Amino acid sequence: MARRKIIGIIFISVALIKFASIWNIFHLDWFDWLWQHPWSAYIAPALLLFIGVRLIVSSYQRNPDQWLKRPIPQGEDGKRIACAVRFGGDEYIYKGEAFHGARLDAFFGGIRLDLRQAVITEDEEIDIHTFAGGVELLVPANVNIEVKSRSFIGGVGNETCGRNVDGAHCLHIVASNFLGGVSIKN
Repeated sequence: MARRKIIGIIFISVALIKFASIWNIFHLDWFDWLWQHPWSAYIAPALLLFIGVRLIVSSYQRNPDQWLKRPIPQGEDGKRIACAVRFGGDEYIYKGEAFHGARLDAFFGGIRLDLRQAVITEDEEIDIHTFAGGVELLVPANVNIEVKSRSFIGGVGNETCGRNVDGAHCLHIVASNFLGGVSIKN
């Protein structure tokens, strides 16, 4: 286990013990000498909790192998793919394969779908649903992007070139986000 995670767990544990003592869940007399100033009653434990969570989250963000590289899943029809992630991260990379649409579900996790080398022969739809998660789409520059989004405390960021290529196929991205988001890049 990384040092950041261990320190983060220690900070979170100390903060939760203090909050339990404040709320009379249980009381440790030896623990009160650390918290004698009035400001430390709530501010210091909240700060320790924040720092602990931040240390644990940053230890995952700095890990270059945080994405599990998976083979491209085939749907029941053999064409459209269906990917669902819960509490983790998956990466799917197309390298010359034909792309025929996708359904992506991210629940407290993330999905990275790299279509930059995919073969897109017709207009396709990518249906995305997130709940406290995110999806990163890497799309080729020679396709048009059309986004429809229904988001609550979340959204879709389209950072593609922004030009419409005449005669190019279109990726229709339909996103439903709740506390989550979608990032579209070239």
